[in-house]
Amino acid sequence: MATWLQSKWRYLFMFLGVQLVVMALLSREGYHKRVSYFIRIFRKLETTGSGTSGAGSPHASNHTGGDVYANLSLLAKAHGRGEDMPYCPKTSPLIGGPIHVNFPSGLTLAQVARKNPLVVRGGRYRPPDCEARHRTAIIIPHRNREHHLKFLLYYLHPFLQRQQLNYGIYVIHQAGNYTFNRAKLMNVGFREAMREEDWDCLFFHDVDLIPEDDRNTYICDANPKHTAIAMDKFGYKLPYKMYFGGVSALSPLHYLKMNGFPNNYWGWGGEDDDIGVRVSLGGMFISRPSVKVGRYKMIKHKLDKGNDVNPRRFNMLAKTRQTWKLDGMNTVEYEVLSRDYFPLYTNITVHIGTEAGLHATAPKIPAKASAKPPVEAHAKPIAKLQQKQQNH
Repeated sequence: MATWLQSKWRYLFMFLGVQLVVMALLSREGYHKRVSYFIRIFRKLETTGSGTSGAGSPHASNHTGGDVYANLSLLAKAHGRGEDMPYCPKTSPLIGGPIHVNFPSGLTLAQVARKNPLVVRGGRYRPPDCEARHRTAIIIPHRNREHHLKFLLYYLHPFLQRQQLNYGIYVIHQAGNYTFNRAKLMNVGFREAMREEDWDCLFFHDVDLIPEDDRNTYICDANPKHTAIAMDKFGYKLPYKMYFGGVSALSPLHYLKMNGFPNNYWGWGGEDDDIGVRVSLGGMFISRPSVKVGRYKMIKHKLDKGNDVNPRRFNMLAKTRQTWKLDGMNTVEYEVLSRDYFPLYTNITVHIGTEAGLHATAPKIPAKASAKPPVEAHAKPIAKLQQKQQNH
């Protein structure tokens, strides 16, 4: 009797085992998905539990991507530039695609400078082993955003080096406490950058946006380019078709065709849409990278003091078609108060006046400031560009 029971249980267990195997095979795909899901959850908890990494390796976030400095270790060991340098490849071999982005506490500009030994005074860089095919200036409108600036510089310098660009970074700092004017500062940045070098592309870059994929190349297209097409702020989607905010690129000829940017948008909002309309009025189109490539992470922050929402922005936008030729690069007025060449960027502090005019509340100008009148000081580079446009 006992032997019969043992045999019965043995066959029962064998039957159940076969059923389990069949069920496992039938649900194999679902099983793997579940296992993968729990592994991702575990890894996420593990990353979160380990705390924020130090400033030397701020890449412990769970965002897909690699270390933005990973492909640059050999560059620091390269020898000096020779006289007959070959041109860099059309597609840089250093480009790696998606990038980890997070914002560790304790990061300093001195640490950023140490990680970028080939960047020279004023935030300038040229590839050490080839002649760059493109010369790009980065223009950053700025006031009281030093905390954001150090993170942008941490990621932007290696990002641009991986693309083998000849580049320079310009921070255009608005002096005083009057309402912030982003578009006018970009006009200033264009003029001041073109005074120093014949850049073939200028990127106008918000200080709080970090690029997340270095396939998003910082070079100009045949038309004005809007690169911040997919920000985490908007769920990595373009908020609306004519959006031109965050990060955009113009060649000098594009800039002339649209008469630069408006000078009369004081406060937050409206200027990006005005610029988008100017692109169309200048006979051009907006080009963009793909949504997968044009990804940016925004550094979260509250609305700045002195940058309140502009209540007149919609009325001003409705008049862009009538005002774009009368307000722009041909009418911008400002005074350079100082120009400082820091290790990671060139800082240009400017007085741009108020809605009442340039000298309505003009501060005292330091001794080292430029004494030339605004228009006279910058007539030469603009005249040169206009000549180029006529010959184009």
